[in-house]
Amino acid sequence: MATIAITSLPVATAAATSDVLPIVQSGTTKQLTNALLFTNSTLITPAIGVATGTSLTATGAIVSTGTAGVGYATGAGGTVSQTTSRTTGVTLSKTTGAITLFSAAGTTVAATFTVTNSTVAATDVIILNQKSGTDLYDLMVTAVAAGSFNITFRTTGGTTTETPVFSFAVIKAVAA
Repeated sequence: MATIAITSLPVATAAATSDVLPIVQSGTTKQLTNALLFTNSTLITPAIGVATGTSLTATGAIVSTGTAGVGYATGAGGTVSQTTSRTTGVTLSKTTGAITLFSAAGTTVAATFTVTNSTVAATDVIILNQKSGTDLYDLMVTAVAAGSFNITFRTTGGTTTETPVFSFAVIKAVAA
């Protein structure tokens, strides 16, 4: 049999379980079938932890490279508007969203409203920021509970009559 480099062999376009592959084990060249290669559990157990159709559990770092980042998929967010005043509560059961405040003049006096949100657990962390508005607002998340959280806000000095938008994201957390 002539000596042919593996890179010179024809390319296989499909593989059957009975196909044979060469391997070197402890310095000796041996043959291995696809069936054996893909049924050895030590080769297919994921190193990432437990993965199901709806979740992933990892004991190490979860990182993102490139520009995509880590975040929520389309459909995870929503929008809601206050209807009668800036202390009127709103309901938005999404893990991320935007809340449009009632049109009113800004004030340096703190005001609070409740966001009812069935996705929130008492141990979760709520991230909050100002998405739009002429005046600058100090924003605080208070009273995080199962099914709700409060937003307390005030302007840093502006008194523009406007409808600012506050964005939030729920980070799922545990106490133990």
